[in-house]
Amino acid sequence: MENIPPCPKCKCEHTYPMGDLINCPECFHEWNPNDVQEEAADGNQVLDSLGKVLQDGDSVVVIKDLPVKGAPKPVKAGTKVKNIRLVDGDHNIACKIDGFGSMGLKSEFVKKA
Repeated sequence: MENIPPCPKCKCEHTYPMGDLINCPECFHEWNPNDVQEEAADGNQVLDSLGKVLQDGDSVVVIKDLPVKGAPKPVKAGTKVKNIRLVDGDHNIACKIDGFGSMGLKSEFVKKA
């Protein structure tokens, strides 16, 4: 059995290859090990749910319904968010969503548009 790296997102040791990608059974993260090695050399970068690098000003799409404290309805899956800002902290994306206003999102719940 070859040496398969742990998940870069949750550090799970039980990853497995599927084609050119490596999959994590715990957080369902998929990534190309060659891309992760290049990104690790660049330093701390924010990755979306598919492992793509996010940058300030990117547009992203929410991949699941996200409940919002104090709001009667959640942010629906498929909502497009434009012009994001990357910030430090648990919610590493600062943005404005129509109908909700300014808020923070976690990068694991979005994909690059």
